[in-house]
Amino acid sequence: MIQRIQSIYFLLAGLAIFALFLFPLAHNVYINGVASAVSVTGVTHDNSGQQTLVQSFTALIAGTAVAGVLPLALVFLYKNRKQQIAFGYGYIFVIIAYTYWQVQTVKSVVDINTFKTSNFGIGVLLSSISIVLTLLAVKAIQRDEKLIKSADRLR
Repeated sequence: MIQRIQSIYFLLAGLAIFALFLFPLAHNVYINGVASAVSVTGVTHDNSGQQTLVQSFTALIAGTAVAGVLPLALVFLYKNRKQQIAFGYGYIFVIIAYTYWQVQTVKSVVDINTFKTSNFGIGVLLSSISIVLTLLAVKAIQRDEKLIKSADRLR
């Protein structure tokens, strides 16, 4: 059913991925001597307080949109719990691959030798949050499946 807790978890997992549009992956990094921020939308330079987009990541934007919509689509597979569980685990692998893609994109733009952990943005954590929420959703679906099987045994 749509009003189950796993639906909330899937919704929050999708929102965590969509939040990548708001939060940077890396900030206060210097690219060509200019303070910059790297997000899924692209590289922005800080010009006297104003952010100007210097480089756009069109493919990463599309990938983020797809990765954000997938858990929302998983909500509507509630009639087939086994398929929902399988796609939930598949979505976790998609997010892992997507996170690898993010890292490679940041590495291609920023000099890794000058990159520190203090330069990480909130966006770095959002993929991990999405994975945890998806795992919680899958565990809730498995509990429902177990409950239904036990009720079927009683009939």
